[in-house]
Amino acid sequence: MQMGQLRAFLAVAEQRHFTRAAKELGLAQPSVSAHIQRLESELATELFHRMKGKVTLTPAGEALLPYARRIVADVGAATEELRAVGSLARGHLAIGATPSLSATLLPAVLSRFHSAYPGIDLTMREAGSVDLVAAVEEGALDVALVILPVRQDVLETQALVREELVVAVSRAHPLARRRTVSVTELRDVPLVLPRVGYDLRSATEAACRAAGFTPTLAVEGGEMDGVLRLAAAGIGAAIVPSLVIERNGQLHAIRIAKPSLTRTIGLAHRRDRRLSRAAQELIETVRALVRDRSWLKTSPPGLTVLR
Repeated sequence: MQMGQLRAFLAVAEQRHFTRAAKELGLAQPSVSAHIQRLESELATELFHRMKGKVTLTPAGEALLPYARRIVADVGAATEELRAVGSLARGHLAIGATPSLSATLLPAVLSRFHSAYPGIDLTMREAGSVDLVAAVEEGALDVALVILPVRQDVLETQALVREELVVAVSRAHPLARRRTVSVTELRDVPLVLPRVGYDLRSATEAACRAAGFTPTLAVEGGEMDGVLRLAAAGIGAAIVPSLVIERNGQLHAIRIAKPSLTRTIGLAHRRDRRLSRAAQELIETVRALVRDRSWLKTSPPGLTVLR
């Protein structure tokens, strides 16, 4: 099993097409086909269903996919480290963040990091914490800003801040004059919920269950930006991080009466893989920005920096 074969396998798996995979790799299409054929021969199994115009993974291909991603990522990290010893002149770093952090903390982090290390290519993924944790575990991301705790033993985490969740409503909403509200008072209030897989959805549903009711849905299935826009349009209330509510914006933030809802934000990376120097510097950039709070446009209620 060679690295060229695994890279060809990953490209075909992601593109679902041999020609597009070849273009991505900068190879001729017959070379990609030959890589896949040799890999299938070595493993004595087919990895793809070949159909006119597209390919799909076989069960064997699905089984190989996460291992191939980890192997290629680990080898890439080792190669990068050897080439960049004593220098951060070049390299690549993949970082992930939840939607609320992608809109608040991450722009300041990437701006400062890019100014210091312009030769490092940056890739960003915005997703729910569950998806980000899986991506770090698979090796698709070097570092991610996620919601703690995580259950995966293979990941090492560092807590950064504890933030408060608030109820976001439009300025015309019946609750808009309230400063605080209990979860129990949301029993008959239509809620806008993000899609399944977002920790905010899980947190909202868990809080409602603890208060003895199932939430009334106005709309479900949106991403963070969509949830905020729907709430601002008056379609329903939404439980969101206080970080995402702009001062004097379209949304009014109502603090949740005790017991309040909070969550801890932290960094996650694989503990069994040495961090590249670029990843180490990015983590230090994140920690420095969190400490000096310069990334905050407002002073969100209930935000605590964890030393």
